[in-house]
Amino acid sequence: MIKTEQTQFWEGEFGKEYTDRNSRDNADWDNYYTENYGITKIAMNENFLSGLPLDAKLLEVGCNTGMQLVGFQRMGFKNIYGVELQPYAAEKAKEYTKNINIISASGFDIPFKDKYFDLVCTNGVLIHIDPNDLSLIMDEMYRCSKKYIFGLEYYADSLKTINYRGNENYLWKADYASLFLERFPDLKLVKKEIYPYITEANKGNADSMYLLEKTK
Repeated sequence: MIKTEQTQFWEGEFGKEYTDRNSRDNADWDNYYTENYGITKIAMNENFLSGLPLDAKLLEVGCNTGMQLVGFQRMGFKNIYGVELQPYAAEKAKEYTKNINIISASGFDIPFKDKYFDLVCTNGVLIHIDPNDLSLIMDEMYRCSKKYIFGLEYYADSLKTINYRGNENYLWKADYASLFLERFPDLKLVKKEIYPYITEANKGNADSMYLLEKTK
């Protein structure tokens, strides 16, 4: 398994604390997004995935305790998978989810064959990958996807390093949809939307949701 400064950081105590701090039941998860964006995460997803067959195979890279995966399940999707680097979060995900395939693994080495999934996604994961290592996880996501790459990530027009709870080199914001399009010429942008934070504490920040499709 590829080890980086960031993977070791997330596998340690900081990652465990993040998991405990950010684990929510369905109602709290819905409330969190409504309070921060004015819309639930499920409603965001439906804006992008309403035409996707419910038997499509979906993979989330960096699923933590599986809140997004349960969100897919609540939307009616049946074939749902998650990979999670942090062992503590992966075990919590198995406790929290039902009829969802959770595997303890790295996004740098996804343990599935080429084009196994109809859609591969991340939610606030690429922002924690060192820009020098982004190509590794992007290549794996691209490899495992038959058709779509989907994401929600912290947005900026250009790459910016952000201090993360007093730590440097663990959070970046960027236009991740554009980075995928630059790396893979056969991807096309299906849809992209900027969701600004509406809370005073996060005023001026935004996330970008995007759906990319393979054309070959």
